[in-house]
Amino acid sequence: MKNLQKVAITAANNLAVEPDVAVFFDQDSNTFSYVVRDPQSQACAIIDSVLDFDYPSASIGYSSADAIMEYIQERNLYVEWHIETHVHAEHLSAAPYLQKYLGGKLAIGEHVVTVQETFGKIFNEGTDFQRDASQFDHLFKDGETYAIGNLEAIALHTPGHTPACMVHVIGKSAFVGDTIFMPDSGTARADFPGGSAQVLYQSAQKILNLSPDTKLYMCHDYGAEGREVEYQTTVAEQQYNVHLGNNATEDQFVALREKRDSGLGIPRLMIPAIQVNMRAGHFPPAQDNGAVYLKLPINSL
Repeated sequence: MKNLQKVAITAANNLAVEPDVAVFFDQDSNTFSYVVRDPQSQACAIIDSVLDFDYPSASIGYSSADAIMEYIQERNLYVEWHIETHVHAEHLSAAPYLQKYLGGKLAIGEHVVTVQETFGKIFNEGTDFQRDASQFDHLFKDGETYAIGNLEAIALHTPGHTPACMVHVIGKSAFVGDTIFMPDSGTARADFPGGSAQVLYQSAQKILNLSPDTKLYMCHDYGAEGREVEYQTTVAEQQYNVHLGNNATEDQFVALREKRDSGLGIPRLMIPAIQVNMRAGHFPPAQDNGAVYLKLPINSL
């Protein structure tokens, strides 16, 4: 309740503030990345950037990240933050690549250490893999306020999909990661290691209790029933959410979410993505032959 009250105060203080938001879509992973700018300065944050990855050839590319970099450089923007809403399973992060050329702090929720511990075991990482989140420059705490230029923001811990999920309320907008989707698509799955449908329901309430006119920016959309892909909705429109709407109770949500999750396969890029993203977008160290390798755990996920 304390965090919800703090969000309400923050929202009231920033009632007239509308961040400038540029949207970038990676069709391969159905991921939206954002450049969020303070309208009163050149300061900005990059949220959930994407590194191109061709799975069959295990090759990487930078066209998605370069589009973001070009946008920022053409406008002489100053990057203060590279924000990961969670340890993504659908794409590899381009944050280290963009940080190299644009500066800024690379940040994620403090509970990333839980993800590192869980998947460090699954991938049998040795002692060289630090499980203390030291790969990141900043770890957001639940309810922590921060700034993008003069624009006030607050980080909300919203676990359930993963233990480290965060929603970032920036001015009159919220960047929800994988916590919830467009109203006709419901919510994120909750069956990954460390996930919980019950906890996800409780986290979703933090979003639903924001001001009704708060704009919600998605991390993913898959064009339900053939409609065009969309990246934005509002808190008010979430009353029609197919998983959370009609005053769905926690028990109803958990039953629906768990039934749906039982029939889902793992995301196509989950195995490489987790290994990279739990390292803040860095690949494992090269081996003695100079090559970099990712592991394929058999019957472990």
